[in-house]
Amino acid sequence: MSFVNTLRQWDEAVAYVEKGDISSALRTFLAIEEKISKITYNIGCLHLHNDDFDAAEKAFDSSIGKDEHLAVAFFQRGITFYKKEKFEESLLDFQQTFKELRGNQLIDYKPLGLRYKLYACEVLHNIGLLYAKLGKWEKAQENLLTALNLRTEAKFSHIDQALESILKQKLFSLVEIKPGLLFKPNKNYVAELEKKDYLGKAKVLSSIVPADNFSGFAPLQPQVEDVPSTPKAPEVLRALEGEPHTVLYEFIPETKEELAVLPGNIVFVLQRGTDNWASVIFNERRGLVPYNFLEPLDITVASKVVPVAPSNRNEQIPDPPRRRAPSKPTTSNGVSSGCIVKVHFMFTIVICIKPGQPYTAMLQMISTKLKLPASALTLSYVKPDSNERVTVDESEMQVLWSCVKNNRLTLWCSASEDRSETRKKMVALYSYEASTPEDLVFSKGDVITVLSKVNEEWFEGECNGKTGIFPSSFVIDQ
Repeated sequence: MSFVNTLRQWDEAVAYVEKGDISSALRTFLAIEEKISKITYNIGCLHLHNDDFDAAEKAFDSSIGKDEHLAVAFFQRGITFYKKEKFEESLLDFQQTFKELRGNQLIDYKPLGLRYKLYACEVLHNIGLLYAKLGKWEKAQENLLTALNLRTEAKFSHIDQALESILKQKLFSLVEIKPGLLFKPNKNYVAELEKKDYLGKAKVLSSIVPADNFSGFAPLQPQVEDVPSTPKAPEVLRALEGEPHTVLYEFIPETKEELAVLPGNIVFVLQRGTDNWASVIFNERRGLVPYNFLEPLDITVASKVVPVAPSNRNEQIPDPPRRRAPSKPTTSNGVSSGCIVKVHFMFTIVICIKPGQPYTAMLQMISTKLKLPASALTLSYVKPDSNERVTVDESEMQVLWSCVKNNRLTLWCSASEDRSETRKKMVALYSYEASTPEDLVFSKGDVITVLSKVNEEWFEGECNGKTGIFPSSFVIDQ
């Protein structure tokens, strides 16, 4: 049986109890195949309510067997033994109940589905009654005095009355759980048992058929028979995202962020960056293209509305026009404007430099573009016959310029900490012993390299290959 079926039967049985139909509730509980400790506890409570003490004892045994720390089950079995006049067994169960309280004044079973609080003082009250039943009046008085100390509310006045009865060596009533208090299933789980109609009933909002209230499904409706032979003239072209541009030159991508385009393609520019690269859309794909490869395309309203003449189905459709790509931009002397150098950093930049320039000139242009000091930059490139990157310096420039293809060159750039500035050196006036693992140990006269200033009283430095913090008053400038 699935958990859903168990939950449904559990909820039905509790509903029968609330209606006062104990027999139907008991029958529903017994029909559950996989009974957990809470369900067998409920069965025991119903048998106890019907004064069927043997069946109640068996049910509570099963509940305790499934959950040996269920204190309320021990409490109910102790009541069952008391009514069967098995006082010693009843005493043991009440003592086990008090043990399961683990020093707490009460256990609130409401989070578990049972609206009942099991108080330690009431458990001791019943223990005192069992000792009185066995003739051990001193033990009974001792447990009732302990119950008085654990009493938290004024409603437990019956403990005072029980103590007065013990002093007169008279018996008193047993504390019992009110009939009908059972473990209930989680209300959130029960709510999920109800069928939910997420779609709801269909409702006609608009129809071409007058007075149409049909809300079901219907077959395909008859189509229009008199289809016009002449296609309808196009209306205003819908607005597309971005500004239209025509591609002037073929562009071959070298990274996954770039987009391949051919001369004559129409792309839509979404954003133009300061590095002369544009983010474009072409054939529902987005990517980067050099902006100087593009030319703005003017789409006027007049060009959007074009009257369509009647077409002859037998006449052949001419090929779409293709215009020739313009020549590459040149300077006034007819010489190419420069080599396009693509530099891969944390982002990609493009510079235009005349071929044959020295390493310092190229490094300075890249440094200016990245707004980083030239001393912190390292350039590298990939030789044609190797897949490894080679660091660029002045001796590699001749080989580097020989790698230019189609007036293009690709470099990689990395930045490191600029160590051009010399660090401050200080001399120790006194020896310093570490008091914590972060401290720097040094002797008088040692030279310490100051790495940073922690505050007005402490520096971070390096000495003898070790790094740590030290008092600023222990050193002086070198």
